Amino acid sequence: MLRKTFILLLLAGATALLYHCRPERMYIEENDAKLQFSLDTVYFDTIFTTVGTTTRSFRVYNPHSRFIKIEDIRLAGGDNSVFRINVDGQPGKQFENYEIAPNDSMYVFVEATLDPNQSPDILRIQDSITFSVNGNFQDVDLVAWGQDVHMLRDSVLDYSTTWVADKPYLIIDGILVDTLQELVIEEGVKIYMHRDAGIFIKGSLKMNGSLENPIVVQGDRLEREFQDDPGYPGQWFGIYFAPGSYSNVIDNALIINGTFGLWADSVVNFDAPVLTIKDTEINRMSYDGILGRGTTIEAVNTVIGDCGNSCVELLYEGSYSFNHCTLANYWPQWASNRKTPALYIANYFAYQDSLGEVIVVTRDIEKAEFTNSIIYGSRSNEILVSKSDEGILNYKFDKVLARLDETVYDYNFDPNFIGIINNEDPLFDSLRVSYELDTLSPAIDQGRLEYAIGADLDKKGDFRTADEAPDLGAFERIE
Repeated sequence: MLRKTFILLLLAGATALLYHCRPERMYIEENDAKLQFSLDTVYFDTIFTTVGTTTRSFRVYNPHSRFIKIEDIRLAGGDNSVFRINVDGQPGKQFENYEIAPNDSMYVFVEATLDPNQSPDILRIQDSITFSVNGNFQDVDLVAWGQDVHMLRDSVLDYSTTWVADKPYLIIDGILVDTLQELVIEEGVKIYMHRDAGIFIKGSLKMNGSLENPIVVQGDRLEREFQDDPGYPGQWFGIYFAPGSYSNVIDNALIINGTFGLWADSVVNFDAPVLTIKDTEINRMSYDGILGRGTTIEAVNTVIGDCGNSCVELLYEGSYSFNHCTLANYWPQWASNRKTPALYIANYFAYQDSLGEVIVVTRDIEKAEFTNSIIYGSRSNEILVSKSDEGILNYKFDKVLARLDETVYDYNFDPNFIGIINNEDPLFDSLRVSYELDTLSPAIDQGRLEYAIGADLDKKGDFRTADEAPDLGAFERIE
């Protein structure tokens, strides 16, 4: 017992001795002591006025062996700054007496919301965050580019209207073009779609782009990681043509980074196409590039590339024509494991009734033609035609460079496959960009002249009828 008491008294004395001998917190006080930063400038890509940016961050380091005290941290623009900062978890525009332990760091987070600038031009906005240590000043620059937009949020267009390229259009949630109304979009218009937003058409849509000034529809995330190849698909919903929609035209457009590119779900009209697509690129869709269900679609000089499901999916019924088109599905494996072909056609659909029984409903596809085209990709079989014998499915592939697995389906005994070039790499000169043909491509001069009549100019405006024969796909190789 006496020994135990002695040990406790010894421990208590040692603790008291350590407490009284603990050195005080030592600060660096030299005038030349400086902070270090992970960035010297925080950049924001082009952002839209009234819409907040994503959050950027940088770290502030104390590289010294003693504590450092930051007497003052502030936005140089003060209350007039468009930027907002958060220092070590505390929001504000000015902070005092922050300490950083030796060889430690802290985070600073930055956001911005820009006011309308009443200008069609992209303007540079700049500020800085200043740090005062021992009477010395250091700063980190903040730079953003801002642009005014026409903003539409969950809007119903119950009137006909025309959009012009005075400044971009930003769509939040979605817009609906009402029955019997027409939305005309002129050349050069840029449309930015917020997360999951869509364009829904009950009336009519006319996208009148040009070769020099195409219409661009894409997500509103403009940071480099969302834009550079391979981009970031699935940022917005898509363009949907509802039953009853009529006389829709997509001409010289670039539609990228959505879930669906174009989804036509309209009542069949054999007098005129429900949807006409010309000189257009649809790329990087997380599901389908073009989905047609019970409608009529005519496409020429159109590129549909890199989709998580199919580039083109045609279902149930309708009439479809694709001439001088390029379907190129090299969907990246990091995104998901694509299990569907670049082109899928079926004249039926199946569902389960309340008893769990599978019901198959057949609807006639009067025409599904692919001429002078390329249908290729990273899978061993990129065309699947699924036919119910109870209905009609009139399909034709004439002068198509395709990727077909003959062990799955031997097209050589199918009279609807004519002049097929199979399993020869089309040798695109750039994937996920334009899918133009390399000089050694087997698609060169392999098309039928009759299909090029009326489509004399390719997607870039070059003549495809000036040499021996037209090339397959949307682009003519010009040496």
